[in-house]
Amino acid sequence: MKWVMAEKFMNLDMTISIDPRLLQLASPTLPVGAYSYSGGLEAAVEAGIVKDAASAQQWIADVLDFSIVRMEAPVLLRAMKRPEDRRHWNEVFLASRETAELRAETAQMGFSLNKLLPELGVERMEMEEVSFPVAFAHAAAAWGIAPQDALMAYLWAWIENQVMAAVKAVPLGQTDGQRMLLSLGKRIEETVGRASAIADDDLGNFAPGLPVLSSQHETQYSRLFRS
Repeated sequence: MKWVMAEKFMNLDMTISIDPRLLQLASPTLPVGAYSYSGGLEAAVEAGIVKDAASAQQWIADVLDFSIVRMEAPVLLRAMKRPEDRRHWNEVFLASRETAELRAETAQMGFSLNKLLPELGVERMEMEEVSFPVAFAHAAAAWGIAPQDALMAYLWAWIENQVMAAVKAVPLGQTDGQRMLLSLGKRIEETVGRASAIADDDLGNFAPGLPVLSSQHETQYSRLFRS
C-alpha cells in the first residue's frame, strides 16, 4: 500500500504557481515597520466609529473600496507595467497622501523596503523619497512576478495588517480577526479587477473621513500606532 501511494504521489503534477518571493514580500515579517501603523484605524476606534468586529470589518472594507482600489492599487499596477514612469507615479501617490502621518507611513515603509532590496538581489531605486507601493512594485517586477499577482499579495498584506491593528486597538479576539480575514479576503479578486480597469484620469481616493481622523490622530493623547 505504501508503494502504491508513493507511486501516485510521484506522478502528481508538482508545479508551483505561487512564487515564494511574492509571499516574502507580503509577509508580516518583512522588516518595513508595517505593524507600527494603523492607517487611521486607531483614530476611528478613539472616535467610537470602530468598536467591535463588525464595525472594524466595515471600516476596512470602506477604506479598501473608496481609497485603496482607486489610488494605491492602480498606482502599483502602473509602476509595474510602466517602469519608465515609476518616478511619476511615485510622485502622484505621495501627493495623494492627505495628512503628515499617512505620507510618513508610506515614505518610511518605502524607504525601509528600498534599503532592504540590495540584500535580496534587487537594485535599489534611486529616488529621494520612495512610496511603499512603488517600492513593492519595483521588487515584484524585478522578480518577474505578474502585476495582478503582485497586487493580490499587496492587498492581502494590507488587509492583514489592518485586521492585526483592529485586534490590538479595539481590542478583538484572535477568532474575530480570522473571521474578518476570511471575509475581507474574498474581496481581493474583485478589487484587483476594479483597479485594473481604472483609467489614469479617474484615479482618486476621495474618502474624507479618513484624513480627518488621521489628522486627529496626530494629537491623540494615548495611542499604540504611528498613524
